[in-house]
Formats: sequence, C-alpha cells, structure tokens
Amino acid sequence: MFALQKSKSKTSSRNQIAIKGVRDGILMLPNNEYRAILQVSSLNFELRSEEEQDAIMDTYESFLNSVGSSLQILIRTREIDMDKYLEDLKVRLDDEPEQIYRDQLKNYDEFIRTLIQSNKILTRHFYIVIPYHASNKADFELVYEQLNLKLDIVAKGMMRIGMHTKELSSLEILDLFYSFYSPTQAKIQPLTEHALQLIHTALVEKGENDE
Repeated sequence: MFALQKSKSKTSSRNQIAIKGVRDGILMLPNNEYRAILQVSSLNFELRSEEEQDAIMDTYESFLNSVGSSLQILIRTREIDMDKYLEDLKVRLDDEPEQIYRDQLKNYDEFIRTLIQSNKILTRHFYIVIPYHASNKADFELVYEQLNLKLDIVAKGMMRIGMHTKELSSLEILDLFYSFYSPTQAKIQPLTEHALQLIHTALVEKGENDE
C-alpha cells in the first residue's frame, strides 16, 4: 500500500506536505494548526439579474464580516476519467433488447468517444478551508467543537447566498491531497476506508505516541 511505502528521498512526503494526520474530518498540521474543509456548490452569477447580483454581493460581504477569521477558497479542476462511464455504457448496450434503443446507445457511445479524443472533460469543485489555531497543545475535543462552530457559521452564510455545503470526511480530505500530489495514481488506485485506517495508524497514532 502506498500509505506504508518508505520514501526514497531524504525528506519524507509527510514532512513535504506538512500533515500530521486527519481525525474525524479535521486536518491536523504542525504548530497546533487545524483545518476543516467544506465543499461548496457553484452559483451561476452571470445569469442572475442585476438586482439579484447586488443582493448576492451584499449578502456575501455581510457573511465575510460575520466570520471573524480568515478563510481559504480553493478551486479544484480535475479531468474526469471516462473509462468507467464508457464501460457502463457498453454494458447497457449489450443488455438492451430493443434494436431502436441499441442504435441510439451505439450512436451516443461513438459520439462520446469522438468527443474525448479531442477534448478533455473537466469538472470543477469549490472548497472553503476553515482554519483554527490552538495557542498551546489543546484537547482535540475542544478543537473539534470550535471548528464545528465555525463550520456552522460558514455553512449558514453560504446557504443565505443560495449555495449548498458539505463537510469533507477524513477520507475525502486525504483523497483531495492524494489527487493533488499523485493525480495519475489516484485514478488507478483510489483511496478506500482500509487505506484511511492505515494512514491513520501511520500518521495520527504514531504522532500521538511521539508527543
């Protein structure tokens, strides 16, 4: 498993990325720094009327003033792996008994294959990274409680603008970093709950024992 492979470089990947671990959806960093991450839905601002745009900007300004701490906005653009989609399409084609629908599926399959030969199919995800700094070695339950209060404020602020939010789980946070640093490997070997447990043992529990 990649989680247990020893780095051949003098500086380990853990030190390069500066992650102590992930626990209960909280990213733990050196120097008593913690992060929670919200995935946020998109909003087509340009299609709104001028009055709606003004209302959105006013609400967003009010939201930023109410947060009381800095936030990081992350936009992640990734190429969609179409192999699985095409495999499912082929299964539907093979199982379809009606010739008229088989012809439609076949034409659609050919269209998709032609499309991806000359174009990359991209997806864009939006995230808000919420920080928390403990002045000293704080109890994790206190950190978790404080970050959840901030998460609630941000989620409600986004809801007032008309955007939905979803807090990333531990596995989803690790997968986000995994896709950044090993995009090719992430497609071939996606993270699983078992991999998450191995990483938790290697990073979190080891870090707690070392302190």
